[in-house]
Amino acid sequence: MEQSQPTRSAIEPTPIHVPDEVLADLRRRLLATKWPLDAGNQDGYYGVRRSYLEELVAYWADGFDWRAAERAINGYQNYRVDVAGVPVHFLRRPGVGPNPVPLILSHGWPWTFWHWSKVIDRLADPAAFGGDPADAFEVIVPSLPGFGFSTPLTAHPDMNFWKMADVWHELMTGVLGHRRYAAAGCDVGALVTGQLGHKYADELYAIHIGSALKLTLFNGDLGWNISGGQSLPGDLPKEIRARAIALQKRFAVHLAAQMLEPSTLAYGLADSPVGMLAWLLGRWDSWSDNHGDVESVFSRDDLLTHATIYWAGNAIDTSVRTYANNNRYPWTPVHERWPVVEAPTGITFVGYENPAGVTTTEQRLRSFLDGDRAAWYHHVNVTAHDHGGHFIPWEIPAEWTDDLRRTLRPYRPA
Repeated sequence: MEQSQPTRSAIEPTPIHVPDEVLADLRRRLLATKWPLDAGNQDGYYGVRRSYLEELVAYWADGFDWRAAERAINGYQNYRVDVAGVPVHFLRRPGVGPNPVPLILSHGWPWTFWHWSKVIDRLADPAAFGGDPADAFEVIVPSLPGFGFSTPLTAHPDMNFWKMADVWHELMTGVLGHRRYAAAGCDVGALVTGQLGHKYADELYAIHIGSALKLTLFNGDLGWNISGGQSLPGDLPKEIRARAIALQKRFAVHLAAQMLEPSTLAYGLADSPVGMLAWLLGRWDSWSDNHGDVESVFSRDDLLTHATIYWAGNAIDTSVRTYANNNRYPWTPVHERWPVVEAPTGITFVGYENPAGVTTTEQRLRSFLDGDRAAWYHHVNVTAHDHGGHFIPWEIPAEWTDDLRRTLRPYRPA
């Protein structure tokens, strides 16, 4: 049985506690909101509807119980550590099984570490969910640097996804003392995880990610343009063209704003909790598989828990800047071998993000395997689901957990 190294330095749990004065200031700002007219936006054509946002803000000010959310978060071990000058908050759930494998989970934007909350216990204690204790993990869930409670990120204004991977590797091997570990991630966290599988493959058991994008995603002069500056062919079938446009509309607005002028955007979002909530809510709504009702995926308490984490950590500025840094400091390989990501890789695809022309799980798998992304990864387990949106472990936690377990099972230490 392979064992982890002892922890190099003793670290003590640090429960999350947002000061009362921060919450009081938040309420004052909510109640003092200067609302735009938002005329003619009853259908949401121009963005987040004021009618819904006002209801949500009223509840945030005089109904939402942050302390209840805080107690749920503190039901796990929380830590704050310094990793090479980077402040890192992480949550830990010990594994319940004969040989739990250390597993670090990386979220994305506009995620928080709490978007993993529906899979933490499933991964750590599989027997409690009808699974095999041999599949147990020691689960480590950090806030990305500059996100959530991994703030303030003052010494590293150039932080991006591949630099985050270096921080994670030092956290897992240096701070926590693991010789080898597993990693998983979605959205930007999938790029962090992919970089771990590229640079540190020999120290990983395996990785599991959503979407499987190239690590060069943000490189280039038009890194903010998801079409790469290319126009759609004029002879595309009507339904495929409509799908391609819909996908571009879903993602283009935040990519352009956050990559081109993140600081300009952040002045408004860091000062106004309503402005920040609207920006986050737009993404939570349009990216989740909610059939027109965001509260079918995120309850109001869920939405405001994630929003309060951003607000209390003063994280909106440094979280959005990572997009600019992903482009300004482009990814370059540390070796020229193929596949680029050498660690055994599992991949989960979801139906709500199917590309144009893809309508079935079989087509989704084939489009990946026949495309130019497959060669990037040492893929050993690729699964497509006909449902679920961008926030995969939140939206389909049982399926995500099963996919990840299946990926790691052959690579666990004896």
